[in-house]
Amino acid sequence: VLALVLALVADFLGFIGLVLTLWCVYFFRNPPRITPVREGLIISPADGLVSLIAEVPLPPELDDCKGKDGAPTGDSLCDASTVTRVSIFLNVFDVHVNRIPVDGDITKVVYHPGKFLSANLDKASLENERSTVLMKVKGQNTSVAFVQIAGLVARRIICKLNAGQQVKAGELYGLIRFGSRVDIYLPPGTAPLVAVGQRMVGGETVMADLASAEPARAAELV
Repeated sequence: VLALVLALVADFLGFIGLVLTLWCVYFFRNPPRITPVREGLIISPADGLVSLIAEVPLPPELDDCKGKDGAPTGDSLCDASTVTRVSIFLNVFDVHVNRIPVDGDITKVVYHPGKFLSANLDKASLENERSTVLMKVKGQNTSVAFVQIAGLVARRIICKLNAGQQVKAGELYGLIRFGSRVDIYLPPGTAPLVAVGQRMVGGETVMADLASAEPARAAELV
């Protein structure tokens, strides 16, 4: 509608409006994906580049998943002092719909207001606006956590999940508008099968395998 209004004012403005309209259609695209199906596979929740892989504590909003006074809960993710976090950076040209990484049950969804630092910074995981999801993995004694993080340009996080919901790997669950980041927290003993700089395809790329004892993969630029 805005493009049509601009076109009535001037042809040049109408052309700019048309370009912006086409770019928005492109940005909000939702291409079909072929999701690998096997118990224990953790699939990338987003398109983008792996920007960071680090050993870190769980986000503070998930502290209450731990047992009282440090008592074990039987959930290996919640009981661990540190876990592996894999961060996926989405630029403005990536597909921005987000997908469920593994079959399971949603146990907690937390929205946390915050800053809008560049999403490729390590501290963005704790300081930026974000939506955090904790889910119990089907058939496993562990959970995984995944977090939508707003960035410099992104100012709108959409998460359509609720506690108690059953979900399948590859299903759509949300969107971050205009540049962002998605973190996924893997259970202890689960090595990432991706490397920093590798491109992820949301709903398709296998990031980890809970049934595998394979060590973390190394990679090189060729």
